[in-house]
Amino acid sequence: IPASASSAAGGAEQAGGTEATARECVLAALQTGYRFLDCAQFYGNEAEVGLALEDSGIEREDLFLASKVWTDKIYEGEEAVRAQVEKTLKDLKTDYLDLYLVHWPVPGGKHVKAYKVLEEMHKEGKLKAIGMSNYAIEDYEELAKECTVQPAINQIEVNPFLYRKKTIDFFQQKGIQIQSYRALRDGKAFDHPLIASLATKYKRTPAQILGRWCVQKGVIY
Repeated sequence: IPASASSAAGGAEQAGGTEATARECVLAALQTGYRFLDCAQFYGNEAEVGLALEDSGIEREDLFLASKVWTDKIYEGEEAVRAQVEKTLKDLKTDYLDLYLVHWPVPGGKHVKAYKVLEEMHKEGKLKAIGMSNYAIEDYEELAKECTVQPAINQIEVNPFLYRKKTIDFFQQKGIQIQSYRALRDGKAFDHPLIASLATKYKRTPAQILGRWCVQKGVIY
């Protein structure tokens, strides 16, 4: 959604139009049929997303809302992490999140302490599932020594041009789902000769070809 919205906004500006707000982009996505919104503190637009959700009138149970805590709050410590989760809940106008991740494995054991806060909030019912983002195998192994709730997913960049087979196999064997970001490479691979030829062969769009590749690898995108 963000890549498409940015492209559309850029085209509008070049044509003398105005850039769409996050609220407008997210509302348009929801009206199109999107129900999974992958948010983050780092994106800086959760209040706008919350307004779009309110505008949409879609029932909460029909949505899947995810977010992530950024490195600054992880460095600040457990209280800052909890406060950030509470802020996200307020901004998104909900009393629970379907998924919440540690956005980055901050060294010095700080990501482990942050994850423990998520475990507490999971037990409180505020976070239905918790997980990781940008974790290498060694980062997970550090976390696994102390966590009591297994991460549901590890969100990393995966696409045909960045295929981390060893990492994917490791986490999938542990029962941890891999979710890809930049699965569509921000649209930059749509004109790649191989992607274009496959799209022509199978009568699909380049985006569908890239998405299907993830599905065939057992990767959420």
